[in-house]
Amino acid sequence: MKNFKSIALALVVVLSTLSVSAQTKKVDASKSTINWNGKKVTGQHEGTINLKDGALVFKGKKLVGGTFNVDMNSIVVTDLKAGQGKEKLEGHLKADDFFGTDKFATATLVFKKLVTKAANVYTVTGDLTIKGITKPVTFDLTTTATTATANVKIDRTKYDIKYGSGSFFDSLGDKAINDDFDLAVALKF
Repeated sequence: MKNFKSIALALVVVLSTLSVSAQTKKVDASKSTINWNGKKVTGQHEGTINLKDGALVFKGKKLVGGTFNVDMNSIVVTDLKAGQGKEKLEGHLKADDFFGTDKFATATLVFKKLVTKAANVYTVTGDLTIKGITKPVTFDLTTTATTATANVKIDRTKYDIKYGSGSFFDSLGDKAINDDFDLAVALKF
């Protein structure tokens, strides 16, 4: 009987350990969305960009990590129509003035620090790499059993994207483009 209790206790300990080991949830890139918005003095532009792949890591129900790769060649402008500046702006965003997608086809994000802000809400600090330059970025991420959402503000000038920046060029007037752009991210896994 004593042996049975020892075996049962060992089994409980093993099962408890297994239940808190890390679980990686692969993000479904085809069902996830990243919408971008960039503003300038005279208005704004918006569009989408595609996630190549990504994963969130959980221990139990707690988020403990994440990694993502974005296809920079998938930048699309959604507020302009074909033949009315859409192709020109998309080409410019892919050019060296902006994201240089011929040389830098992928942007990456690797979570480095997560702080629980509320139930299923985390303040994430991660290393974001754009154009081969890695800088920290911080944002809030909300999770459910099958989704995660975040709104991320990125200062493009930290990644050597200075075109039209009033912070670097004088006399731009109404041609100035805001340094920050916004991403609305909706992930499904």
